[in-house]
Formats: sequence, C-alpha cells, structure tokens
Amino acid sequence: MSQAIAPVEAVERAADLRRRIEDANYRYHVLDEPDISDAEYDRLMRELEALERQYADLAVLDSPTRRVGARAHGGFAEVTHAVPMLSLGNAFEQEGNTDREKYREVADFERRIEQTLGRAQPVFSVEPKLDGLAISLLYQDGVFVQGATRGDGAVGEDVTANLRTVKAVPLRLRGNDWPRVLEVRGEVIMPRAAFEAFNERAREAGDKPLANPRNGAAGSLRQLDPAVTAKRPLAFFAYAVGRVEGGELPDTHSATLAKLREWGFPVSPEVSTAKGFEGLIRYFRRIGEKRDSLPYDIDGVVYKLDDYEGQQEMGFVSRAPRWAIAHKYPAQEQMTTVEGIEIQIGRTGAATPVARLAPVQVGGVTVTNATLHNADQVARLDVRVGDTVIVRRAGDVIPEVARVVEERRPAKTVAWAMPATCPVCGSALLREEGAAAYRCSGGLICAAQRKEAIIHFASRRAMDIDGLGDRFVDALVEFDMVKTPADLYALTVERFVDMKRRADERDGTTPETVKQGKVATKWAENLVESIEASKKSTLPRFLFGLGIMHIGESTAKTLATWLGSLKVVRRTPAPVLRVLPDIGDEVAKSIAAFFAQQGNEKVVDDLLKAGITFSDEGQPSPKLRERLGLDVLLDSARVSKLGPKSTAILAKNYASLDALIKAGEHQWIVAGVPQAAASNLSAHLADHASELHANDKAMRALLDALPAKSVSALPLEGHTYVITGTMATLKRDDATERLESLGAKVAGSVSKKTTAVFAGEAAGSKLDKANELGIDVKTEDDLIALLASHGVAP
Repeated sequence: MSQAIAPVEAVERAADLRRRIEDANYRYHVLDEPDISDAEYDRLMRELEALERQYADLAVLDSPTRRVGARAHGGFAEVTHAVPMLSLGNAFEQEGNTDREKYREVADFERRIEQTLGRAQPVFSVEPKLDGLAISLLYQDGVFVQGATRGDGAVGEDVTANLRTVKAVPLRLRGNDWPRVLEVRGEVIMPRAAFEAFNERAREAGDKPLANPRNGAAGSLRQLDPAVTAKRPLAFFAYAVGRVEGGELPDTHSATLAKLREWGFPVSPEVSTAKGFEGLIRYFRRIGEKRDSLPYDIDGVVYKLDDYEGQQEMGFVSRAPRWAIAHKYPAQEQMTTVEGIEIQIGRTGAATPVARLAPVQVGGVTVTNATLHNADQVARLDVRVGDTVIVRRAGDVIPEVARVVEERRPAKTVAWAMPATCPVCGSALLREEGAAAYRCSGGLICAAQRKEAIIHFASRRAMDIDGLGDRFVDALVEFDMVKTPADLYALTVERFVDMKRRADERDGTTPETVKQGKVATKWAENLVESIEASKKSTLPRFLFGLGIMHIGESTAKTLATWLGSLKVVRRTPAPVLRVLPDIGDEVAKSIAAFFAQQGNEKVVDDLLKAGITFSDEGQPSPKLRERLGLDVLLDSARVSKLGPKSTAILAKNYASLDALIKAGEHQWIVAGVPQAAASNLSAHLADHASELHANDKAMRALLDALPAKSVSALPLEGHTYVITGTMATLKRDDATERLESLGAKVAGSVSKKTTAVFAGEAAGSKLDKANELGIDVKTEDDLIALLASHGVAP
C-alpha cells in the first residue's frame, strides 16, 4: 500500500529520475541521438514507476510515466493525435528455475487478464517488436491524407510528404469496405540488408554512414527534403488502428491485421496468435531462435489481448494499456579488452567509472566506451585494465560491461579502486552510507558541475533569473565568463553582448545587421535587470538554488522556517540539523558537508557580497526548545547499546554535557543506565569528547538565540491542501506560497489526511480521488476568500 507522503530522499530521487528520463526522451525522440541504452532507460522508468507506486504524492501529472516521449520540434507542423499513441509496459527475464519464475512479469500480465475477465487461457495476438520509428497514417475515403510521428503520444510531427516516398505505404487502399476515416499505426524501419548496402555506398562516396537501422529510419523520415527520404531504403509494417469513423472493424486484433493486409498494408509475416501463458512463451522462444535471421531488427515481441471487448474492459494505466505488453530479449553481446578505466563526473557530481575499450562492433555500432555504473559494479565484476570482457548492447548508445572472461586475464593485473579525489576539481569523492554512487564534493566549484549548478541557481523556483536559459549559460561557461553563480552578478550589458558575438562567430551565425555594425542590446539589458532583481530573494529560494545534495524546495523551507537565517543554517552541525522535521541523517550530513567545503563557503560569501538579501529572515523557531537537549546530543553519537531510554535518563539527571562527564560511569549506572551502555559511553567520550563538545556548543548557541516567549501557532497549521487544475487568477506556485505562509501544508496528492482540494479548470485525477475519498472540494474563489480571511492578498 502506498504511503501518502514521500521522504525527502524519495522526492529528490524521483525528481532526478524525471530529469534523466525527460533528457533521454528528448535525445531519442527529437534529436535522434540517444545517449543512454534502452535497458538503462527501462531501468530508470521502472525505478520511477516503483517510487510513484510506493508514494502517492510523487505521481505528478507531468511525470514521464504518464506520457510516451518528448514533444517533437523542428521544421514540421504539429499533429494532434485524435487517439493517443500510447507506449507499452515492458517485461524482462528474471532469475528462476521455471518459466513462470523467469518470465514472472509475463505470467503476472496474463494472470491479471484471466482474473479481470474471468477467462482461462485467453487468446493473444502476438508479433515481433520492430526497432524503428512509430508512425500514424490517416486515410479518408480510402486515400492517404496525412502521416505523423508519435512524438509525445499526444502530439507528433507532420511527415506526410516524406511518408509518401515510402513505397510500402499505400497511397490508396484496395477494396471498398474500409471505414470512411481510418487511422493505421505502424513502424517505419530500415531492413538490415538495405542498411548495409546504403552504408557501403556512403563509405565509397566518402559520406558518413548511418549509426544503425533504427537511427537510419528515424533520421530518414525526419529529413526536411522529401527527396532525401526517397533515396533511403525504408519499409513499413502496420500493427494497429487508431481513429475509425464511418465503418466497423472485426472484433479481434488478429482479424483486423488480416483486414489491413487485404486493404494493402504490409503486416509482419511473423504475426500470429497464442493461447495463455505457455503459448506466449513458446512464441517468444520461436521468434528468439530466428531473431538473427530476420530481415529487420527487433528487440522483443508484443503480446496483445486479441478481442477488443476484453481490451476495453481491461482499460489503461497512465501511459500504457493493461491488455498489452512488450517482452524484451536479452541485449546483444561482444568480446573486447579493457584499455583503461576512467572516472567521468556528471553534471550533478556523480562519479561514474567508464571502461575504455579496444574498438568492437556490437549491434551494428563501433563501441569504444562502456559504462561500469558505479564502484560496487566494478568490484562485483572485478574489472581490471587488460581484462577481456563481454560488452552488451542492443541498439543502445552507451553499452555496458556485462562480465569478465577471467580465463583470459593477463598476469599481474591489479584490482581497480575508486580514486579519492575528483579528476576535474580535486575535491574529495564521497559516498553516503548505503549509496551506490560516489559524488564530487566540489559543489559550486567543480567545472564538471558548473553549467548544471548555474542553470539550477537561476531557475524559476530558485533565484528566478528570467531569460538566463541553458544556451546562454553554456556560452558563459565555455567562454570562461562565469565560474560560479556569484560571477553572474558581475556581468554587464557589454559582457553579454561580447558573449553573443563570440557564440555567433563560433557557430557561423553572425547576423547581417551585426556585420553592418548594428548590435541589438535590449535583450542584454533585460538580462542584467533580471539578475539585479534576483538579489531580493527569500531564504528558501536561495538555499534551494545552492544545489545542495538532497535539498529540495520542501527541505529548504524547513531550514528557513526552523532556523530563521542563513547564518544559523551555515553554522548548525549535522547532529542538530537532524532534529528538524523530515531531515534525516544523510540530509543533515549533506547540508553540513556543503558548508564545511571552503570553496562552497567562499561562493556563498561572494553571493552575499554581491548584494543578495532575504525578505524573510528572522529568529529560529521557539519550537526548537522542545527538540533540543542533552538526550538529542547523546542520541546523535550513536553509542552502541545506549538507546533512547538511557539518554532520557541521563538528560533528566544532568543539566549539561560537562555535568554528565564529571559524574562518570559509576554515577550513570546508579542513575539507571545499563552497565554495558555506560561502559560504551565512557569509551566513546574518551575518543570523541571534543566532537561532542563542539556539537553541544552549537546546540547551546541555537537555544540561546531562541525568542524568549513562544509564538502562537499559524492559523492554518495542521491543515493539508491540494491544488489541481488551472486557476484563473492565482498561479499554483503563488497559491502554494501563500497557504504555506499561513502554516498550511500543500501536498502533491490527495489522501485521507487532506483538508480540502482547490480545483481549477481541467482538474484531473486528483479531483476524482477527492470525490472518491469524500474530501471537501473547493473553488478558486474559496481559496481567495480563505487567504483574505487571514489577511493575505491573492
């Protein structure tokens, strides 16, 4: 059963997964230049789906689990699909001794259909999963009128002119019993033999060969000049229908495919039907055995419940039908040798070991690098420089090392170890307890993280520097004009104009007006004004903008609310930070470690010197008095056998750490502390007294800074609201900020703990959930009235 509220670690992980998946979608669907493997993409998506199942408030409407890919952009008009082109869920081979264990995801899929429909051994339409580009073909009165790519599933690109050049696409349907309006879905592919022949001609002509058949098909179909597409050896196979008007189709998917063949559409000759789980696995194995001899690339097979009535009853989840699934084959593999192991520092500081390989052809692409994922994976595989390894790839761009061929290992090889420092900035590489990845601790000073740090700092939810997008940040960093976020505040109109001039010269895009001496500066003036305006900020925005690991908007607000000022946040040690709501050990350590880095401290100082101020700084919350004490200090020491009962006894008997130490082990036992716990505490103090004293001093300073009197509770404290849909007057961020200023919590999902839901136009599943749970649903006018009743303007 899902938990209503996700811990901060899960929130941050989900945000990171969404960013990585969206980036992968953009590169795959828009640029046709994927940079992660299908297997890695599937892993990220499955992890995100698991998090969203576990924590209801993570299932946001804009999650990539609710859509298929990235929206298409470029030189083509947009086409809105009347019936969304959904993606399919994936099934993979698992460990096990029986078919039902090894293919448990397929078994679960088939079992769900049996139980939902009350049928034993349901019939499925089965077909190869082609590795090409999904497209939609629209026919009116039997004539082809429009072709579109899938795009994001809702909106694709109009590639009608290019599709007309594909000979396999019928321009007029055969027969006369087709519906008046018929939309046919299918895959444009480049057959293997045609791909090899095309590349051979390209090499002979000195042209760049295509990377693989899938990229060849996608790139060919998205040429702006249809004449170029016409020269590419493309094929097409139909596999489904979408919009149908003025006519009827057969009752089953398999019969529909047969009817499509009659109307002139190519359908894979490997399409068949299968009955029950055993039938599905037999088909999977049969196609797998002939996979290498097929004339086209596939990466699995697809199972679809055959009858449409059953499909309708099964329905859909957010991004996929419940009545269909793709069963993936294991990735293709080749053997090569490891020439070196290097560390790559990602934009977020993650340190990834990468194997440099002797070039090898895998899946039709020359591979020279392979990811080793993390230090634990290197240790598991025991990969060493000089080893012969198996590299796995199946249409992927970043392959992985699957295993080491130990019998081929040269003599005197040495085990690899993660270096202690970042190869980019020299800062320490650190790994949190229980985490797989090492990260560079350089934060704001590491060049590898520089672009990401500045983009994040300037983002709308952080310092909100309007107009400073990725393209400008890339140029500022490339031309060494900005090294840290603090450098932004020294930029002038002249510097921005110089940056753009250099970028245009680099790209060969200098406008004619600039060549004539007419240089526009209004855009630069606007940017400088936006940077200046960002100096007046709030503490939560600033803390979030620093990009501290694990610090999202919610945690930043917690720090500001409870500690009051940046000065206090910076000097509070981890053991004290962990007493704050929703801040655990790792988050507390991350905050303290960030401010302990001299480089980060300098950047923060530079930002303050640049004139950044906070409108909401104040005193620490008086509620801290209830959370701080000697027991908290002792609990943070993690002394073996010294549990909460013992620390409570010690806190009750001794007014300070000094008094505790002076009393000694015997008196602790007399007070009621078990002997083993007392002995362990005594030993701990012998080695760590100075550390405890430092933490105690920080805690006492914080207690001394608290207001003398407690303040009354905020008017909406203890209330939880959800905002859904589009508001006519209030932006969602503004409404959230105002409700939180009154002490309310604004959640991302509806639960039994929700006080009320404020619903605007086009409210979706959250409104349905509220009605289902009997939660009070209110309008935007109600929200404005609530704010006004507490003196807060909309």
